[in-house]
Amino acid sequence: MKKIVLYSFLFGMFLIPNILLAQTEPEEIASVSDDFENYFFESLKQKGIENYDKAIDALERCKDLQPKNGVVYFELGKNYLSQKKYKEAYDNFEKATEIDPKNRWAWVGMYDVCYDTSDFNQAIIIVEKLVEFKVDYKEDLVSLYMKTQQFDKALLLINELNETVGKSEKRELYKADILKDAKYQGSEKADLLEKIKKNPKEESNYVELIYMYSKSNQEEKALEVAKQLEKEIPTSDWAQVSLFKFHLNNNEGDKAVKAMNIVLGSLKIDKKIKHRILNEFLIFSRNNPKYEADLEKAISYFEDDKEVQVAKEIGKFYQNKKDWINATKYYEKHLSNVKEDMETILLLLQAYTESANFEKLAKVSEDQMQLFPTQPQLYYYNGLANNQLKNYKKAKDALESGIDFVLDDVALEINFNIQLGEAFSGLGDMKKKELYFTKANELLKKQKK
Repeated sequence: MKKIVLYSFLFGMFLIPNILLAQTEPEEIASVSDDFENYFFESLKQKGIENYDKAIDALERCKDLQPKNGVVYFELGKNYLSQKKYKEAYDNFEKATEIDPKNRWAWVGMYDVCYDTSDFNQAIIIVEKLVEFKVDYKEDLVSLYMKTQQFDKALLLINELNETVGKSEKRELYKADILKDAKYQGSEKADLLEKIKKNPKEESNYVELIYMYSKSNQEEKALEVAKQLEKEIPTSDWAQVSLFKFHLNNNEGDKAVKAMNIVLGSLKIDKKIKHRILNEFLIFSRNNPKYEADLEKAISYFEDDKEVQVAKEIGKFYQNKKDWINATKYYEKHLSNVKEDMETILLLLQAYTESANFEKLAKVSEDQMQLFPTQPQLYYYNGLANNQLKNYKKAKDALESGIDFVLDDVALEINFNIQLGEAFSGLGDMKKKELYFTKANELLKKQKK
């Protein structure tokens, strides 16, 4: 706490201006000067220990001695602001600016009051003044325009700052929010077209314009801009995003593949766009099987992607289409990189079952049983596979071992009992066959209730 008080003393010494007095005796001048400094230092000390009322009392004494001293009003404003007495704080900060219009910190104090009281319209007036001191306050002005829904002013200022200091994530979010309203898109499109005309080698303007046309379903115009971008900047990866879509719509598979590979290999283009392109090509390749090899290559771009497990998602896509062969292929691809993904293991085993690939089902389920010895589904799939392969003894052993791990899963328990009945039927034990089929039937009846 002492450090705070000492700092306040030193700060106060720098703030106290020369005392301008009428001609008086030297003793009187010294007396007034001493009184002012004593009261001022007392106010700083009391503020430092958060005794704001006492600090204000001392400052009022200072004000009586020097009613034209802007520093006194500034300090009064700070003390009132600390007490959340906003009107008194604002009035004193304002008085400080009237005495010394160049006192930036008094203007900041008024801004703090406006912001704390959510008087954003008045805050704009204050911040427009603060911009004269420091252009960084234009960032605050953007936020205030957004809060007061002055979107036209916000958009103009965002574009100005983007050009002068570069883009920021916050401003880009504001801009995207503004441009959801179609009435602001016209002026923005015109602005971007003018920028492209003035500087045809600036890639970002083309990209923004392509996005805007795409969002408003003006695909032809988006394509025109993409072609112009490709012409002006042949190395641009962004041009290929729109060209890919155009080629796909025209069933120009080879050209679409070329554009896709450029986009997927680009470090400039966002992952979300890449995923969208892959999904579109996935649908295209399903209807055009000759491009399956290109799909395989496309998936390889995402092998290190931890956020979206592309091969697994493509497996699910094919599973939903009941294309079990392709589903199997992509689940296997995923598991070659992520070996312990139980969800995908079970999806793969189900795909083997649906495609009647019982040899593979038996082998993979047995391997997984060694790795995950308490997962009952693995024993079930192994039993089912061996029953289909007429390996009834192996089926019985697996099913009897796995059924003990079934907890609170009636459907799985029913399936276990059915497969056990099949196994004992194959082994010629009709008594146990009936026992397990009866159990399965009883569980079915309970489940229906």
